Amino acid sequence: MISIAAQAVEYAQRAGADEAEAYCIADRSVSINTKLDHIEYARESFASGIGIRAIVSGAVGFSSVNHEDDVKRASELAATSARASQPDPDWRALPAPGSYQPVQGVFDRALAEIELSECVELAVDMIRGVRSMGAIPTSGGLSISTATCHILNTNGIEHTEHGTLMHLFIECTMKDGAAISTAHEFGISRSFDIDAFEIGRAAARLARESLHGTAIETTRIPVLLGPLAISDILEYAFIPSLDADNVQKGRSMLSEIGAQVAPDELTILDDGLRTGGIGTAESDDEGTPSQKTVIIEDGVLKGHLHDTYTAGKAGIASTGNATRSGYGTTPSIDVRNLVLTYPASDVIAETENGVLVHSVIGAHTANHYSGDFSVEARNSFLIKNGEVKQPIKSIMIAGNVFDLLKNIDGAGTDVRAVGDIVVPTVRVSDMQVIG
Repeated sequence: MISIAAQAVEYAQRAGADEAEAYCIADRSVSINTKLDHIEYARESFASGIGIRAIVSGAVGFSSVNHEDDVKRASELAATSARASQPDPDWRALPAPGSYQPVQGVFDRALAEIELSECVELAVDMIRGVRSMGAIPTSGGLSISTATCHILNTNGIEHTEHGTLMHLFIECTMKDGAAISTAHEFGISRSFDIDAFEIGRAAARLARESLHGTAIETTRIPVLLGPLAISDILEYAFIPSLDADNVQKGRSMLSEIGAQVAPDELTILDDGLRTGGIGTAESDDEGTPSQKTVIIEDGVLKGHLHDTYTAGKAGIASTGNATRSGYGTTPSIDVRNLVLTYPASDVIAETENGVLVHSVIGAHTANHYSGDFSVEARNSFLIKNGEVKQPIKSIMIAGNVFDLLKNIDGAGTDVRAVGDIVVPTVRVSDMQVIG
């Protein structure tokens, strides 16, 4: 892989590139889908490829291939594309080598060596967990991947990362007479430490607790958003405003550094070095060393997320937030491990009247600029006198994510990593609930 990357960069330079970069991935993955009580399919696959960026007078060209024999042609195509593009006066340079800090908990040999038959057993265990509670599994599955990534560029970066990832999920229904409810649960980790049976049991338990829901009137009320619910809202309505590219183009509501944007007790940071984090690695996907970046501290906006390009425009160093979804894409800015902290307490016991929301549907329809959202709440419950009471049939919650942040006045102790967003249950003092 290293030799192929070096060849790609050399070919691009020979074709006229001022700078060049090769990003290589080799991946082994196992994926299983379940339907009702059955394994729908189970497969193991191997994939590899290389993406080449070539820069000519600040113009960037890109090409990618998944076969070694095509690397020369792809490199030349990237350089040709750059020459045909308009020079970008804001381009500075590809990143240079830096000091990489070691990270922990991102590679598990047991996951790397897992057999397909073992993965089938994990999927079956999830189904058994659902059945043990009297629920009916409807769909689910798991994916396990082992990836090696190599980055090499003309400024001297040559860096390799190894990582593993495990993701299980299941959805189920529970019936009691004419009453029916649904629920889902999942687990995601860089290590082989997820109890598949318990994932199934947890989904079924939530479905059972959600039976015989009551209707409520449209009102404004304190809402407790569980980790799954708040992470979805943050992902689609809040995180785009942290992207320095959006800030520089006037597409962010969070442009004023030093502004009070949340309660004094609230802090949000992005940590590319978090132990076992889903987005953890020694470097980002350009080769910039990972770091911990404070975004909001004591309620005050402190900074944004940068890759090399936006950092160059701003005259600062990259925060190490260049990410890619694969070798066939160019870098874009995203969080690594976004961590929200607020003084923890027994937030349910401290709530006299409210609504507890486990998860939401439709957060992807949020307005990325204004932060407005309207979502369907799933597996929601009334809170009365500090206790979780009867489930709620169906509600919508609507609001603005920037108002939501300002109105957070409590948080639980149930901190959970929902992918690359790490959050507890948070209480929002006043939200619109549509019955």
